[in-house]
Amino acid sequence: MGRGGSLLHLRQLLEGDGLRGRLDRAAVDIASIHFPALEAEPILDQLNQLAANLGDRLRNFNDGREFVEKARLFLFQELGFHGNEENFSDPLNSCLNQVIERKTGIPISLAVFYMEIARRLQMPVYGIGLPRHFVLQFDDGRFSTYIDPYGGKLLTTDECFALAGAREANPGLLRRVTKKQIAIRMLQNMHLVYSQARDYPHAIQTLDLMIVGAPEMASWYRRRGMLLVQDHRLSDARRDFEKYLAMEPHADDREEVVKQMEQIHLRLARVN
Repeated sequence: MGRGGSLLHLRQLLEGDGLRGRLDRAAVDIASIHFPALEAEPILDQLNQLAANLGDRLRNFNDGREFVEKARLFLFQELGFHGNEENFSDPLNSCLNQVIERKTGIPISLAVFYMEIARRLQMPVYGIGLPRHFVLQFDDGRFSTYIDPYGGKLLTTDECFALAGAREANPGLLRRVTKKQIAIRMLQNMHLVYSQARDYPHAIQTLDLMIVGAPEMASWYRRRGMLLVQDHRLSDARRDFEKYLAMEPHADDREEVVKQMEQIHLRLARVN
């Protein structure tokens, strides 16, 4: 059965505390935004098989260094998974099914791919939400390292800060993120791509889901209002602008938003 209609696992993750839920199934739901008839089970089966193949290469499941090195050799050298630097803004980069099929993606989608293979082998791998470049951390209490999902290279903390564009050490950048935060960041990437392509229905759909996960983000209601105007959904746009001003009564752009609402009122009056 296709996952494109309900997005059940993704919504459960977004509506919850971000700790429970399956990241792999939520990632399939995100992919089904672009592929509405997408089936989850074949993708999960592929992850299961890749994990089993990697597990066969491990001599000691208690040796973190061996796991990280064997994962690098298997996933990035033998199988050839790599970052899509030629077309970073391709929406397929955020679709787990396409990451597996094309063996390419952006840092966060490759990181989710890596995390889900590691989880199947009970390996402790965490997402680190650096600005600009999502990375991974392996930490079993005995061995800890940061990993670049573009190739599996081990990273020092200083190299992580450099990837983030930080001018000085900032340990807060290395904070682990929840599955919910990962899902929202994946949605943000897709939203940006759809917005740049003026694909308003998909841009609105991804923003709808972002708001489910973070309803406190006032600026997202304004953003959605602007997109709804472009999509000729004026009544919905007005509601979002009203919500934005209720949440941010002293917003710097209040006058501009009020003018938008007045224009919507005039356009709706002409229609009616």
